[in-house]
Amino acid sequence: MSPSKRTLLVVVLAALALLAGPSGSYAEPAPNRWALVKSPAKGIASSMGEYSSGCLRGAARLALDGIGYQVMHPSRLRYYGSPDLVDFIRKLGQALHAEKLGDLMVGDLSQPRGGPAPGGHSSHQTGLDVDLWYWQPKAAARGPLPTAERESTKARSVLDGKAGTVRAEFAPRVAALLRLTASDARVTRIFVHPIIKRMLCADAESDRAWLSKVRPWYGHDDHFHVRLACPAGDKQCIPQTPVVAGDGCGELDWWFSKDRQEDREKGQATYQSKVGKAPGMPAQCAKLLEDVPASVPAPAADGGATR
Repeated sequence: MSPSKRTLLVVVLAALALLAGPSGSYAEPAPNRWALVKSPAKGIASSMGEYSSGCLRGAARLALDGIGYQVMHPSRLRYYGSPDLVDFIRKLGQALHAEKLGDLMVGDLSQPRGGPAPGGHSSHQTGLDVDLWYWQPKAAARGPLPTAERESTKARSVLDGKAGTVRAEFAPRVAALLRLTASDARVTRIFVHPIIKRMLCADAESDRAWLSKVRPWYGHDDHFHVRLACPAGDKQCIPQTPVVAGDGCGELDWWFSKDRQEDREKGQATYQSKVGKAPGMPAQCAKLLEDVPASVPAPAADGGATR
């Protein structure tokens, strides 16, 4: 064995030793038990903790189809939320239907008992957040999409990256959809791409108060993220600081100024570092996992088939 290969072998063995458990066997990372849950926790509905470090008791299930909406990627099992969130989505779908704006394509709400989901989100943990698409597939206009199409279809960006604008064919629907969303008093924040916020600020007329809820944030060019307030009387729910009054359009300079590019990059790095991290959750959340296995069952020798 050459010296270089011998050195590489030593490095690999040392790395494996660090990952080994007490008995010397390879230590697999602990599974996300929240992602193993298949049903809501019984009890009075409660959104416990913070949006990015909490859980959900007594979740309501959003039907996969309703007037003016369709749930996408149902196999992810993220169509549960607080009763307020489920009611909000149903009413928004009805409003879209009445305005002849097509169906609302619904992305992630929360898992059956909330908590952190594998990859992609740092929030959506208390049943008060939902991702909604700006775009509607043409096939969805003819009726509910079949399951295979729901699973394979992905959200599409509504931005023209080169021009730095919202594409003309999407702009009217995007503006109407966001305005309808903001009109619900339960909505506290709507996260959108900064270019979309800039379009809304430029096009809004005298009624601009609703724009305060529309918050520019990283990404969000193919969907917008809606966040509801803590449900009335739910003392376990920890609210966010209310948004500042006004239309918020003056904040856009931070997002587009070349002088602030370094600040933006640092902010994005900080945000990304939090995604997927195990947060400090309220102690009462542990009770919601008492009937959940501590690990994923090992597959059967024949590949997992049951007999």
